[in-house]
Amino acid sequence: MQFDPAIMLAALGITLLEMSEASAMGMALYADSRRASAYGAVILGVITVMIPTVVAGNYIALLPVVYVRIASATLLLYFGIRLIRSARRSFRFQRIGPPKGTGKHDEVEKGIMFTGYSVGLVEAFEAAIVLIALFPQNFDSTGIGVVTGGIIVVISAYILRSQIRKVKQATVKTGVSSLLLSFSLFWYVETFYSLNDLFLIPIFIVFYLIVYSIATAGIPRNRVERTEVDAE
Repeated sequence: MQFDPAIMLAALGITLLEMSEASAMGMALYADSRRASAYGAVILGVITVMIPTVVAGNYIALLPVVYVRIASATLLLYFGIRLIRSARRSFRFQRIGPPKGTGKHDEVEKGIMFTGYSVGLVEAFEAAIVLIALFPQNFDSTGIGVVTGGIIVVISAYILRSQIRKVKQATVKTGVSSLLLSFSLFWYVETFYSLNDLFLIPIFIVFYLIVYSIATAGIPRNRVERTEVDAE
């Protein structure tokens, strides 16, 4: 099949957009935790979606879009709800320390892995939605765009790593959970009605407020000593 620069640029653009967001989140998690597993979790989430998308690129587009949307929305709903609980644990760690009798290291490591994986998953899903429409048009050109975009993101992330602002895990998890739930609702609705992408903005704001309220409910704002909490 003849090389198509337009298809390649389209694949390159969507890859740069979504993978840059995933990379930024991964660096924010690493900056807060100093655990290299944050990067690994994000990469694992991306691989979970992107490899099947590339391998089955010529066939995915043949599936009815309604089934793809419902399956994606259901998966994101599951991860979004799971992440609310993880965000709540992170707020507790941040404000009052780990629950008595648990290992903080293990809990934090688990939270980082889950958050990073969710970030990679949702960003790769966003890219995959566009890519499954491009692969049937020109598989080789789309593949070149994806690979080129991935290389650019990796190099850029390495160069700019020291400039990424530190973001607390609890805040990252709240934002990611809201993002997952927003896309889940959006895709459920789009199964029956066509929506403008701008609707994602108010939907995200509403979900962020809901998730933040649930994740912080009953948790003191100011950090207190563990002994005081245990005494109560």
